[in-house]
Amino acid sequence: MKKSAHTTLIFITLIILPLLISKSNGDARDQIIRKYCDRGFVQENIKLFVENFIRATEIASNEMQVSHVAKVVVGTGPNTNYLLTQCYSHLASQDCRLCYSQIRTTLSTCFPRIGGRIYLDGCFGRQQNYSFFEEYTGPNDTVICGNTTRKSVLFQESMRGVVYNVVGDALRNVDYFARGEALVLGTNDSVYVLAECWKTLSPSSCRACLENASRSITTCSPWSEGRVLNTGCFMRYSDTNFLNPRPTTSISSNTGRIIIAIVVSVCTFVVVFTVTLVSVLYIRNHKSKQQKRKGSYDQAEKMAKILTEISVKFKYSSIEKATRNWDECNKLGEGGSGTVYKGVLLDGREIAVKRLFLNNKFRAAEFYDEVNMISSLEHKNVVRLLGWSGFESESILVYEYLPNMSLDFFIFDEIRGKELSWEKRFKIIIGISEGLVYLHENTKTPIIHRDIKTSNILLDLRFRPKIADFGLARYLQDNKSHTNIPIAGTLVYMAPECLAHGHLSKKIDVYSFGVLILEVVTGLKNNRSTTTDTASLVSMAWNHFQQNKAEEIFDPNLMMHLYTHTNYQKEAIKAIQVGLLCTQEDPSLRPSMSTVLKMLAKDNEPLPAPSNPPFMDENAMELNEITHKLHQYFNSDNSCSIATVDHSQFFPR
Repeated sequence: MKKSAHTTLIFITLIILPLLISKSNGDARDQIIRKYCDRGFVQENIKLFVENFIRATEIASNEMQVSHVAKVVVGTGPNTNYLLTQCYSHLASQDCRLCYSQIRTTLSTCFPRIGGRIYLDGCFGRQQNYSFFEEYTGPNDTVICGNTTRKSVLFQESMRGVVYNVVGDALRNVDYFARGEALVLGTNDSVYVLAECWKTLSPSSCRACLENASRSITTCSPWSEGRVLNTGCFMRYSDTNFLNPRPTTSISSNTGRIIIAIVVSVCTFVVVFTVTLVSVLYIRNHKSKQQKRKGSYDQAEKMAKILTEISVKFKYSSIEKATRNWDECNKLGEGGSGTVYKGVLLDGREIAVKRLFLNNKFRAAEFYDEVNMISSLEHKNVVRLLGWSGFESESILVYEYLPNMSLDFFIFDEIRGKELSWEKRFKIIIGISEGLVYLHENTKTPIIHRDIKTSNILLDLRFRPKIADFGLARYLQDNKSHTNIPIAGTLVYMAPECLAHGHLSKKIDVYSFGVLILEVVTGLKNNRSTTTDTASLVSMAWNHFQQNKAEEIFDPNLMMHLYTHTNYQKEAIKAIQVGLLCTQEDPSLRPSMSTVLKMLAKDNEPLPAPSNPPFMDENAMELNEITHKLHQYFNSDNSCSIATVDHSQFFPR
């Protein structure tokens, strides 16, 4: 055999079996046609408003599992959330769930406005702080014409006829839905039409909405495509067939059960027989070539161990479908070891899919070590691994999806930075420190992340932080204070002892966290931490702190907020001092993460004075020698990995 037994078994499990399962011919039709966000902003309890919105979308998600429509009301008073989501009736159930996932993600981007609505080609969603369920007309009603192809007079006449018939059918149907199609006489053209009202309308309101839509849509003539987006209904026509296939009923239920039973029996026999055969061949091959192929078998055994211990294993075909066959539109970003995609599972869950290629820079053993490590972590400030998948040289990590992406997406942007008040930033700093305390002190074996930076801090809908990307993480074995390893990480966040000697200890995470604190407070990147021609952020913060001018380097987006809240200003100055304590040159002087957390959380407790940070002068760390080493590493093919710029983020911009 050219492949190990376990690799063959994975091939059977992830590739052959999914091919025995028929695929849906449907289409989620989740292309966004138009989105509106209200002009008004939330005025009352913003936190309660967000909590009500999240709860409403969760309830709707459950209802959309079994129905094509969800009408939800959560809360009381001005913070009440009214939510309506509806899929058009020609969508299959699983495609409806995918379409709803797009609604849920997109509507959340309207916050902090009081409401919004979104039209897709397969579904509709609307959220407000008042009851709108019976509205069928409004100022935002619009017509969108796809003026790509000019059609004949015969096509226009056929279109009007089909629209008329579809409106009549929809008003007669209990679900307010109808579809129609017709061949244009004397041509090879066809016209396809769909119309549907929201199910919260009364019959008379639906009639008024569809009659208005039928008049409006004719204004798109003579073009080949037209849509009407009304407050209470949706209508579309096209010369391209956008209608999902009708359900087939040609096979009786008993016949279907018999066929399914036969297929399952055959599949079971094939799998059992193949596994048995593979096992016999593996044992024979293992005995004859044990020494020659020891490395390959070590990897296979590690793979088998992980497969046994990890409970959640996704089919590769399921991940392909969730990401729409790795559609570029779903790409969230790309790093040195792979690419990250957004995906939506059949049950409607949104996921982040990290697609890795096991080349010389990211070996299989490292991948399985990472899976083994992350699968055991459970903390509110550590990103959650949902499972994994893979085949041959390609491996997949499936994580929870966090809609606000990464911290650097906000703090380094003049506009988006305004969304992060000091209160939010301080909670983010506290949350990251809690996550690092968990990794360093509350796990069975201490875990050193090795790549703490703003792009590896992900934010959920409420801007709560989660530490992500454990590709460089290592266990600190046998209660050692440190050990030596190849240099790895992002240069501007790396501690001096790691740069000079490759020392791995908890204090290198403390140093990186200190740099991150200074970036969060100032809104500036620590771009030049190992040169003397331009001051680094750390040295700049040190100089300002020594001169009692720390407030001069506050992020301009925070100025108004900090100067109108004295306590916030004290917190920001304290955060700078803690950042400087974390970035002291001597690692023995840096506090542990549990001490850092206490420093940040306790008010009015005096803090020690920080000593010099590294790289303050040319002789401090033999910079010339270090720079020479770094250039060697950048241009070599060895196993170390240093990022000179911050481009390996889990959820890039």
